[in-house]
Amino acid sequence: MTTAFPTSETPPRTPTPAVGTDTGGVLSSPYRALTLGIVSVVLLLAFEATAVNTAMPVAARQLDGLGLYAFAFSGYFTSTLFALVVSGQWCDRRGPMAPLFTGIVVFGAGLVVAGTAPDMWLFVAGRAIQGLGGGLVIVALYVVVGRAFPERLRPSVFAAFSSAWVLPSIVGPLVSGAVTQHLGWRWVFLSVPVLILLPLAVMGPALRRSEQEQRKLETAAGPEFDRRRTALAAMAALGAGLLQYAGQRLDPPALVPAVAGAGLLLPAVLRLLPPGTLRAARGLPTVILLRGVAAGAFFAAEAFIPLMMVTRRGLSPTMAGLTLTSGGLSWALGSWLQGRPGAQRYREAMIRTGFVLTAVAIAGAALVLVPAVPVWVAALAWAVGGVGMGLTVASVSVLMMKLSAPEDAGANSASLQMSDALGNVLLIGLAGVLFAGLGGGSVAAAQDSPVPAAAFAVIFLVMTAVVLFGALVSGRVRNRT
Repeated sequence: MTTAFPTSETPPRTPTPAVGTDTGGVLSSPYRALTLGIVSVVLLLAFEATAVNTAMPVAARQLDGLGLYAFAFSGYFTSTLFALVVSGQWCDRRGPMAPLFTGIVVFGAGLVVAGTAPDMWLFVAGRAIQGLGGGLVIVALYVVVGRAFPERLRPSVFAAFSSAWVLPSIVGPLVSGAVTQHLGWRWVFLSVPVLILLPLAVMGPALRRSEQEQRKLETAAGPEFDRRRTALAAMAALGAGLLQYAGQRLDPPALVPAVAGAGLLLPAVLRLLPPGTLRAARGLPTVILLRGVAAGAFFAAEAFIPLMMVTRRGLSPTMAGLTLTSGGLSWALGSWLQGRPGAQRYREAMIRTGFVLTAVAIAGAALVLVPAVPVWVAALAWAVGGVGMGLTVASVSVLMMKLSAPEDAGANSASLQMSDALGNVLLIGLAGVLFAGLGGGSVAAAQDSPVPAAAFAVIFLVMTAVVLFGALVSGRVRNRT
């Protein structure tokens, strides 16, 4: 029986040391191909994310779906909830190669569905398919890091994850904006699948060799698939979807799917995440919780910045997307800083500092709602937030690996990513409810007049408060001694 954490029912397995025992870095001969392969996969996901942020305001308007704007983001993470659990068990049983490449193909299929969608609901479905693929991929990547790299190199690998966002952050908004304005937003989605060829070509041989070496070190077979855990993941995804649907309707009949969604989601989450996660128990449970708090609040605010810049400040899609470029660049800087020699001693302080910087960034971006404030203030604020997220997310990932037994790397990676996805689903969904409730989703607001400033201001205020909560509980990542 596979669980996220060791129990008396979990059969012991001999720890599997990372492949390669030399003292070189992540680009030394034993690790070079895997590092480049991992970076190429993250590059694909990063380019898609930056492109979608730029194209989304135009896509939502042309599909008459501004009321479902947040759903187009949170729908991705809803299906990811299910895929994360499947991927974690698949990795622990068979290794990361199959879920990784399956996920890449499914991700590409979702891009095609979204790019050809005739209405907003089918567009959301395409995003959900992308989420299935993305969930399979991200857990597999973490397992590759845990299996193939020694502990001393993992901070550098996670820093490379963030560095892979640099080029897409610079080029993505420019390319996506130009394509959106001159060819149409659909080509932003339909052109990205071509990039799938890069990670398939780079990562395949290196990962196959790594898995072969790993199997030689295994002394026991991986655990069987836990059908109960998979069913719980399906419950969580369905419950999250029902809650989002209810939030978009905002009428009395919406209470039925809202209650049903909560009834499915809460029990599933309590069983899927480590015991004590929702109450911030010390150690690994708090580490898992903080990932969801940081990612959910940051990306909920980020999703609405391009829309704010287009509808409130009159920027083009290209310029609105470029507002977020600074965050991608500085995220890499923050992640690089946490991977410096000696940084391990200050892991807790870096997480707390990261949360504070992120709160400053979200509050700073809200200042652009004031007409007298220059639009570049949002880009400056997001640069500060990027450093904060780089420090926080990479440090949380390193701590998760450190606190995980080798046989639980896949399940714990899935729990970390599930917290990430759940945070995104709930907080982006909450942002969507606030946006719609304050008049942001009306057709009139989308076409004839600016979206009300309050629809954005309340979102940024709530997300700032959520991030400050993360800063308050960050000291609980350390177990009592």
